[in-house]
Amino acid sequence: MTQGSSRSGDGTPEVVVLGAGPAGLTASYELSRQGVRTTVVEKSPHAIGGISQTASYKGFKFDIGGHRFFTKIPEVNQIWHEILTTDFLKRPRLSRIYYKNKFFHYPLKPVDALRKMGVSDTMQVLGSYAWAKMFPSKEEVNFEQWVSNRFGKKLYSMFFKTYTEKVWGMPCTELGADWAAQRIKNLSLGTAIKKALFSKKGDATVTTLIDEFEYPRFGPGQMWETCRDILVERGHDVLMGRAVETIHHRDGKITGVSVKDVDGRVEHLPATHVISSIPLGEALRRLDPKPPADVLAAADKLRYRDFLTVSLVLTGEDLFPDNWIYVHSPDVHLGRIQNFKNWSPDMVPDRSKTCLGLEYFVFEGQGLWAEPDDKLVELGGVELEQLGLASRRDVEDGTVVRMEKAYPVYDGVFQAAVDTMRSWLTANLPDLQQVGRNGQHRYNNQDHSMLTALYAARNVLGENLDVWQVNTESEYHETMDRGQPRRVDETKQPATV
Repeated sequence: MTQGSSRSGDGTPEVVVLGAGPAGLTASYELSRQGVRTTVVEKSPHAIGGISQTASYKGFKFDIGGHRFFTKIPEVNQIWHEILTTDFLKRPRLSRIYYKNKFFHYPLKPVDALRKMGVSDTMQVLGSYAWAKMFPSKEEVNFEQWVSNRFGKKLYSMFFKTYTEKVWGMPCTELGADWAAQRIKNLSLGTAIKKALFSKKGDATVTTLIDEFEYPRFGPGQMWETCRDILVERGHDVLMGRAVETIHHRDGKITGVSVKDVDGRVEHLPATHVISSIPLGEALRRLDPKPPADVLAAADKLRYRDFLTVSLVLTGEDLFPDNWIYVHSPDVHLGRIQNFKNWSPDMVPDRSKTCLGLEYFVFEGQGLWAEPDDKLVELGGVELEQLGLASRRDVEDGTVVRMEKAYPVYDGVFQAAVDTMRSWLTANLPDLQQVGRNGQHRYNNQDHSMLTALYAARNVLGENLDVWQVNTESEYHETMDRGQPRRVDETKQPATV
């Protein structure tokens, strides 16, 4: 990689981009279109793409979680196809939910769902739903209350409680209702069941999930590795294995960023602008001078859920047809299963084998996170057999990838904390822009993360777009009508996530 260097004093912006995930690389890519050079700083010594990277083990490729390429944002779609001109596949979608030893299609198919739920559960769902409509909870501040008010306690307990608590590692009563509103309104498992049970024939008020999507031939990492290569060819600096030490500022202006390499050497990068996709609280704590005490206290309130993927190589050409399966069972630790051959056949070099990604939601340093890799590979085989998907004897090999801070936690205090930090940054350091999922502590999908980065890059070039107004609609992402970008001066209140 090329090394960072000082820019000329001709007034051209000196831009340092923190993080080489979709948001950071998109910001740099957009600026490269306009002839503005950037320095991208990435903590990992080798992995490009953040959580959208593609790992490789003995020729088998796997995602850190599955990443569909689907968007209603034209600018994002254009960038994807500019970067990866020929290696985009159109893939069919099939996903199911494992619940009570049965597999339910997701989105639910009415006949399939009713048959598998059985008469007793169906009647209980109907009764519980009717009760919720007549006697809703007067208080609606947490996830459990929000879901139960709309779908009934029975449906909540069947298809929300176990999986959600497995993902987040906390009771649903500690997750905020705001997050539920964003992720569930109009389209979710609960809405799909509700539609199957209660909608009239011809009701088109709920848009169905897409049944196909685009996907890079060799996984999402191919997109971001190619983007990195384009940036380097255009003269940009991409510095790997650099941890952010300090973000320097004076009199409301960014002056530079200090980074430390894997050998402990500190390097100073001049900057007039910083576009940051590193965790919001971490960016605030790296500032020099420090923000006020209340802002730092807000930063300390943000929490994260970590993630590990157990990638297994199994004997068998076609174990099951799904792209992925959600595991709604408290009997196993496993949360979700990815079948990478069904994402792209080129992810698996041996057609007689299958490569599965078993996803476990954890906290760094605790429980499964601290288990040795061989024990996790063994656990994966045992749980696959317990679910009836494969025999543990079919597991030939495996590896483990751990991902820190994979998911921001959306508990009851995060929104107020984010609002405090956002307000201070907007008023005091407008040239430090936070983008992406961790950068804004918001449930951004890949395309929303990229759009925040596009806005940030255009602000460097003189526009006045509010990066915090991306993805503020309280509805499921795949049904979102993005609308027009909002200018900063048109936004009077912080967005509600």
